[in-house]
Amino acid sequence: MSNKTRCKWCVGDALYEDYHDNEWGKPVYDDHKLFEFLLLETFQAGLSWITILRKRENFRNAFDNFDYLKIAKYDDAKIEGLLQDAGIIRNRLKVLAAVSNAQAFIKIQEEFGSFSDYYWAFSSNQPVDNKFESMAQVPAITPLSDKISKDMKKRGFKFVGSTVIYANMQATGMVNDHILECDFR
Repeated sequence: MSNKTRCKWCVGDALYEDYHDNEWGKPVYDDHKLFEFLLLETFQAGLSWITILRKRENFRNAFDNFDYLKIAKYDDAKIEGLLQDAGIIRNRLKVLAAVSNAQAFIKIQEEFGSFSDYYWAFSSNQPVDNKFESMAQVPAITPLSDKISKDMKKRGFKFVGSTVIYANMQATGMVNDHILECDFR
């Protein structure tokens, strides 16, 4: 697939290219996968996405395969263990946010039936198909990401600023920001 045209941000790194080609911008409706992306995006805040992708399997192992039901019940001993795990980002606030976000995630499921129903309702259950000609046109935030961020914060989520939410929208396919010349649109 190396002869295909890709969005420039991923070119030259096999892991980035695989993520771009097979995940980025593809709609995700599964709650487990949505939580995985949310957890990874919150840890990415202030860092590069490739850093998180390179540690993704470490995160998977450390956070019980992204099982939000287990994560919601993490105790102090588990949290301290995570803070000693060199395979992940050892930021106390982000680790604590993973636990509180899992709890908030479960509350959303109880209220809306699924996190997916809650999340996708913001875009009327349809991906937003942007038609950008270059990555320079792709925004870091939008009014929609502002709205989702504000609502999630109100519901107790942490590390879900508008930039994090927009990146999550891209990762989970709520927005398609593949540039027009990209063969993976």
